[in-house]
Amino acid sequence: MYRSPVIRKVKEVNKITDPRKKDVDPTMLDFGAVRFLIPRHFGFCYGVENAIDIAYRTVEENPGKNIYLLSEMIHNPTVNEDLQKRGVKFLFDTDGSVQIPIESLSHEDIAIVPAFGTTIEIQNKLQKQGIDPYQYNTTCPFVEKVWNRGNKLGKKGYSLVVHGKYRHEETRATFSHSAAHSPVVVVLNPEEAHVLADILTEKRPPEDFKTWFGHKSTDGFNPLKDLEFFGVINQTTMLATETQEVMDILKSAAAERFGESNVENHFADTSDTLCYATNENQSATYALADAQPDIAIVVGGYNSSNTMHLVEILEHHCPAFHIRDANEILSKDKIRHFNQWQKEMLTTENWLPDAPGSSKIALTSGASCPDVLVDEVLLKILEFYPGASPVDEVLKPFELKLEKEALD
Repeated sequence: MYRSPVIRKVKEVNKITDPRKKDVDPTMLDFGAVRFLIPRHFGFCYGVENAIDIAYRTVEENPGKNIYLLSEMIHNPTVNEDLQKRGVKFLFDTDGSVQIPIESLSHEDIAIVPAFGTTIEIQNKLQKQGIDPYQYNTTCPFVEKVWNRGNKLGKKGYSLVVHGKYRHEETRATFSHSAAHSPVVVVLNPEEAHVLADILTEKRPPEDFKTWFGHKSTDGFNPLKDLEFFGVINQTTMLATETQEVMDILKSAAAERFGESNVENHFADTSDTLCYATNENQSATYALADAQPDIAIVVGGYNSSNTMHLVEILEHHCPAFHIRDANEILSKDKIRHFNQWQKEMLTTENWLPDAPGSSKIALTSGASCPDVLVDEVLLKILEFYPGASPVDEVLKPFELKLEKEALD
């Protein structure tokens, strides 16, 4: 139900022409009056597809039962609202506040763990009610990979620095699982990494740790003691380049404190925890920016971390508008969009390029956004260009390639 007639063809042809995913250059859909730049990688990743498949299958296989999601399935309102229409209820808001107490559930009820995973505390509460929290588990395999890597480091006596947004469901889950075996602290960005590095190298007093990190670290975390051996793991939807920067900053601090020749004994290389889909989507977005679009449209939920990072990449190169769906396009002259820095909805006038035939619009979406919503945005924008070529005509070369592949 979330597949699209337009974007699906572009993606299927890209799989044929570039099966090893070496090419990150965007695809151009030239409608004559306007051109769309479609990135090589975007939209649903494996983890999201898997989560949606499990959630809908659970609903179909359990008619008449009470079905609960711990929180939003993924950060996309279209998917979450559709599941709610099918009778699924949410136990928690995205910030962790309770909507329905777990204590009110019975052992016959079903609870679905979202793609972000969940905390050990919530697992235990569900089990106390007689509910298996992982009978219908949609936790992304790459989130679990981060947990497993952290667990291996914990068994070796390492502490963990989590690069992430500490209020985000995934980071809360990762913190909980990590805290079961290791001292843990959450770092948001390179600025905070520098602060932690200065505390480790005693350029800042130990008291600064409580000010910056006391609310997002395990009880009794001692940076001078607990960062003697540590590794960095990450929220999978963070900017990959930023996670690497955080790692480099803290590794340099470890080298300064313990000596360059000993740094490998004190700082664990955890670059293998970066999500491949996040890397691919962000690399494709950088290539999209390099194609010099006039504007960029990014479709996705307003609480979607990975979507906001795509906007962040693009807005350095051109006006970038983060919209939930085509309904945010009010007219040719007005668009309503989310500003992640001001945390508010804005309305921008004269947003659409008005140079027929030469305008280039970059169009992409977050990993939790169905392709069909991207289609709807593209088709709505085309309505503002009456001289545009028909969609079937523009897609014909893609259909021919697919037909040829089928014959071969």
